[in-house]
Amino acid sequence: MAAPHETPRPLGQRLLWFAALWLLGTGTVAVFAYILRLWIAPH
Repeated sequence: MAAPHETPRPLGQRLLWFAALWLLGTGTVAVFAYILRLWIAPH
């Protein structure tokens, strides 16, 4: 059985999703790195 044909989402919407997921991923890594920095080298 073939999958129903879906129209692709507009390019702007796909780019916004990509940017949001990228920012969420890099933000998570940055927060984790900052917490590790505070934990390993406290003032």
